[in-house]
Amino acid sequence: VAPVRLGARRRGDEVPALLAGAARRRRVGPLRPLPADTRGGRGVSPVRLRALYLALAAGVVLLDQATKAMIRAWVPLHDRIVVIPGFFDVTHVQNTGAAFGLFAGATSPYRPILLNSVAFAVFVLVLVYAFKSPVHWKRLQLALAGILGGAVGNLIDRIGTGSVTDFLRLHAADRWEWPSFNVADSAITVGVVLLALDILKNPASEETTPES
Repeated sequence: VAPVRLGARRRGDEVPALLAGAARRRRVGPLRPLPADTRGGRGVSPVRLRALYLALAAGVVLLDQATKAMIRAWVPLHDRIVVIPGFFDVTHVQNTGAAFGLFAGATSPYRPILLNSVAFAVFVLVLVYAFKSPVHWKRLQLALAGILGGAVGNLIDRIGTGSVTDFLRLHAADRWEWPSFNVADSAITVGVVLLALDILKNPASEETTPES
């Protein structure tokens, strides 16, 4: 009989030892979190998103005021510059009414006060709604940024001169004409369209779910 050395492993003990070693090698460390969901802006800091939307609104105001200043400096009042014959002109109109010339023919002495009050109320309501709404709802925040920037752009004109400078004119061979408008009006229109689309895409029953 072969002598048995002290401390040597028997063959029957090797299998459990190998299994134990394999189990140790298979141990997985702590699970790492999944990457943040970037859909709808969730991967970006809310503060940065908020600053981005405010910067967009400020950009609308700056572009609106810059274009109006150029028109007042370079295009005489009621003059026109043909850009696309029979369709698009650059003009210079001082609008004492609301957007797209609404209420321009009203003669009430309270018209300026009423229009300025409405414009300021819209500014406050949109600003409050923007800050109370989820910042990662891109479509809604873009809509509110456009409306906010447009409202401020036209409000600056009303407070400064009592009228708004309009200079974009669309028409069909002078037979049909859309009321003259400006960058602020365009931003408000785009914002309202996006807001309507957001309401259709996110009904009240799904208000907590951001759009994809």
